[in-house]
Amino acid sequence: MKIIVTSIFVEDQDKALEFYSETLGFVKKHDVPTGEYRWITLVSPDEQDGTELLLEPNEHPAAKEYQQKLFADGIPVTMFGVKDIHKEYNRLMEKGVTFTMEPTNMGDITIAVFDDTCGNLIQIIQQ
Repeated sequence: MKIIVTSIFVEDQDKALEFYSETLGFVKKHDVPTGEYRWITLVSPDEQDGTELLLEPNEHPAAKEYQQKLFADGIPVTMFGVKDIHKEYNRLMEKGVTFTMEPTNMGDITIAVFDDTCGNLIQIIQQ
């Protein structure tokens, strides 16, 4: 068994697609109409056959509440690995990304947290 898709709730699928592809650099794999919304997944440019990230509409009241409470409490909804966190931090800062935590050493790892502009905090990690 392996993980093939993981999802995050987003407030606006178009805005999320733009942020995750143009700002973060993920590659769109699927964009399929599913009624009122779309099945939009992205992959890492380095692993285009790897795990897909689904941009899930947060239209269900429980999804909205979950997303809002995690954001309010400063809890990231997912984590992305990077090779050089300081380089990635600077690249994203230049693109106007807002960080709630600058790169912080935590023993064997360094983490940082940013706002994805779609209702989520995202953690990046260098191991």
